[in-house]
Amino acid sequence: MYLPHSISVGGFKDGHVQGIAIDAQREYLYLSFTTRLVKVDLQGNVVGSVKGLAGHLGCIAYNYGDGRVYGSLEFKHDSIGKGILNNIGREDDITDGFYTAIFDVEKIDRDDMDAESDGVMTAVYLSEVYKDYSAEGHRYGCSGIDGMTFAPEFGEDGKQFLYVAYGIYSDPSRSDNDDQVILKYDISDWKSFERPLLQRSMHRIGPDAPDGKYFVRTGNTTYGVQNLEYDPQSRLMLAAVYSGQKPQFPNYSMFYIDCAKAPFIKDGLTRLSLARIGLKDPSTGICGSYFPYGTTGIASLGDGYFYISHDFRNDQGWGSDIFLYRFNSETGEFERV
Repeated sequence: MYLPHSISVGGFKDGHVQGIAIDAQREYLYLSFTTRLVKVDLQGNVVGSVKGLAGHLGCIAYNYGDGRVYGSLEFKHDSIGKGILNNIGREDDITDGFYTAIFDVEKIDRDDMDAESDGVMTAVYLSEVYKDYSAEGHRYGCSGIDGMTFAPEFGEDGKQFLYVAYGIYSDPSRSDNDDQVILKYDISDWKSFERPLLQRSMHRIGPDAPDGKYFVRTGNTTYGVQNLEYDPQSRLMLAAVYSGQKPQFPNYSMFYIDCAKAPFIKDGLTRLSLARIGLKDPSTGICGSYFPYGTTGIASLGDGYFYISHDFRNDQGWGSDIFLYRFNSETGEFERV
């Protein structure tokens, strides 16, 4: 199937684009605009959208197993959450909580569908995130969740799991926030947890604990992994971040997690390995790159190709120019097609 080299989508007032996903047949592209999910064809024509979210819809991922789109959805009262709630006048009736939002995208066939009442979205509560977020000082610097992707178990190549990455507050004064934190979930029994999300009375139904909790030493970043994307060809999990501020770290904007390597234990934590590609910081040994895009959306297309979002804002609102890139998995470099 021919893939356009660029797709432009815009005119949304809800907030800047947070993530993108593409379906298995490459017929539709999905974009998260903070409080709205948008479905477009590959010419950029809007097929439908889902509005009415009072929280932050971040990175999204297409599940090839059930044909639905999964997204990180957080409700909180920090500076980001308050900004969203103030814009829609909902601060007083929303409680903190962290969810995987699940969209039945085949049902999205018109604009302005409602996330609560139109039967297109369910949600599963992630109690592990809330425990770390609500702990004194925000354990591990947890600010919530953002990055999300489907991939096999690390070191294996088979069954797909859902991986959810923490947001991490930027704070150069502490040392317990220098890892990215990634949770693994087996979603094969999640139908028992899925419920519509009534935001004035949000449910707390979900798994008691993740099926894995992993740490990746990158140095502190600004709000953690914005977009997480697994590439089956290279067996890399790409983590796009806003660069950190600690001078002792290289503060890359893109990291490449090596999914071919099994987790290992160090300092009492289950850790993942960064691939030895891209730049290597001589003092820390941390590898990555300064690729400037990916934080507002990245989608693997196979055969070394990706769609990557370049967000923009004009008089009509927020939008995204999505460009086709070729990825060199030996050097960690992207080349726009």
